[in-house]
Amino acid sequence: MSSEKDSISFTGGYSTVNGINMYYEIYGEGQPLVLIHGGGSTIQSNFERVIPLFAKSRKVIAVELQAHGRTSDRDTGVTFEQDADDVAALLENLNIAKADFLGFSNGGTTTMQIAIRHPQLVNKIILASALAKRSGVPPQFWDFMKQASLDNMPAPLKEAYLKVTPSQKGLQAMHDKDAQRMVVFKDIEDEKIAAIKVPTLIIIGDKDVITIEHALQLHRQIASSELAIIPGGHGEYIGEVTTLSPQTKDTEFVVPMIEKFLSKK
Repeated sequence: MSSEKDSISFTGGYSTVNGINMYYEIYGEGQPLVLIHGGGSTIQSNFERVIPLFAKSRKVIAVELQAHGRTSDRDTGVTFEQDADDVAALLENLNIAKADFLGFSNGGTTTMQIAIRHPQLVNKIILASALAKRSGVPPQFWDFMKQASLDNMPAPLKEAYLKVTPSQKGLQAMHDKDAQRMVVFKDIEDEKIAAIKVPTLIIIGDKDVITIEHALQLHRQIASSELAIIPGGHGEYIGEVTTLSPQTKDTEFVVPMIEKFLSKK
């Protein structure tokens, strides 16, 4: 199989993890780098533009989480802890003992939970626009989430979901579960954040949904962390579909900075 844009080959498939069929795609060869998407997203809507760049030098494992994209749902809400356990189970099924992780937005929060709950799996982590505390976004974000409706979901995200799973019911379920997860979101405790000992790169846009102050707070709490503030909005630095413009060039993405971080001894 290959994507139209870059005709880059990959192997894709499903793996049974904790009672769901989890979809994944593997590109390239080398040290494993696991990509974890944000809320309401698919592999392609978050990472299509950067996967070919990472895959030149690494084995890229991109996943779709419960109820997202091609992955099946379970009869429970979605949680960051469960998503972390699902990714850990997938890697065990794929015989991958240790990997680097790049999580964007909600995927960044999931990546933190992987580092907290499954530290033995983790080499380094990249937290891209990740949220750990309710204070990390403006107060109106929480009001918006309480009234979230599918009508307000960005069209590119809806299209990306329906392209891979043409089910209006599935789209609605994903939206509602993601919204509810944020409504009940609880802060990750300081001691758990401080317990993350692996090298960490924190990336934030200067016009992000997440505040720069929050990224700075994470940087201070995670001992071996680096912080990068990049011009642009939420995910613009990786070419996330809702921030992508026709003029966007691959050279504008933060891939070289991430690769430099990952290659440090």
